[in-house]
Amino acid sequence: MARILIVGATSAIAIASARLFAARGDDLVLAARNEERLGSLAADLRVRGAGAVDTVSFMAQPQQDYQGFAGRVWDQGLDCLLLAHGSLRSQDRCQDDVTASRREFEVNALSTICLLAAFAGRFAEQGAGNMVVISSVAGDRGRQSNYLYGSAKAAVSTYCQGLRNRMHSSGVRVITIKPGFVDTPMTAGFEKGLLWTQPEQIASGILRALERGSDVVYLPWFWRYIMLVIRLIPERWFKRLSL
Repeated sequence: MARILIVGATSAIAIASARLFAARGDDLVLAARNEERLGSLAADLRVRGAGAVDTVSFMAQPQQDYQGFAGRVWDQGLDCLLLAHGSLRSQDRCQDDVTASRREFEVNALSTICLLAAFAGRFAEQGAGNMVVISSVAGDRGRQSNYLYGSAKAAVSTYCQGLRNRMHSSGVRVITIKPGFVDTPMTAGFEKGLLWTQPEQIASGILRALERGSDVVYLPWFWRYIMLVIRLIPERWFKRLSL
C-alpha cells in the first residue's frame, strides 16, 4: 500500500489513475482547486477501495506557496507524487496576448517546476519514492498550432531530465509521461481521429511505468515513433508544414 499525492486530481487522467490506485488500496491525497469536486471524488475513491483519502486545495498561480503546500502534505512522507494539472487554451487566443501567454506558461510549466523543486529535497532525504510528471508529446517539437503549450511542456520535460539525473543516486525515480491526443474535457473542442485515446489507457500506462521503473514513457507507445519522425524533419522543410 502506497501513499500518493495527486496534484490536479480532478483532471480526467488523474481521476482514471486515482481509481487504479484505489483498487490497490493505496492511501491518496488529492489536490485541486475545486473543493466540491474533490469531495465527490474522494467519496468515490473510498467506495472503490482506497485507504485513507485526504483532500487539499491547490491553485497553480504565482501567489501559491509551493514550499508551504509541500510541507502541509508531507507529514507522513509520500511514496509517489503525480503531477497531472494543466491548461490547454488555443494557440490563436494566446499568441498575441501577453497576459494569456504568461498565464498558460505559469500553469503548464512554472507551477510544475515549482512543485518538483518543493518536493525533490524531501524525496531525496527520504531516499525513496516516485515523482511522476505528465508532460506531452507537444514538447518534442514546436509547431505553429500549439507552440505555447508545447514550449511549456518542453520546459517540463527538460527539467525532469535534469532532476532524474540529480535524483538517481538517492534512489528516487523521476518518470516523465508523454501522452499524445487524449479525449478529455480539455480537448472537447478538437475533432477526434484514429490517434486519439482515452484517459483510462493513459492511467494504465502510468501504472505500468511505476511498476517497471521507467524513465520516459510515450502513451500510447506508438507516439514515440511518430515524434521521432517529426523531430528528424530538417527545420528548412519543417517550417513550411502546417502542423
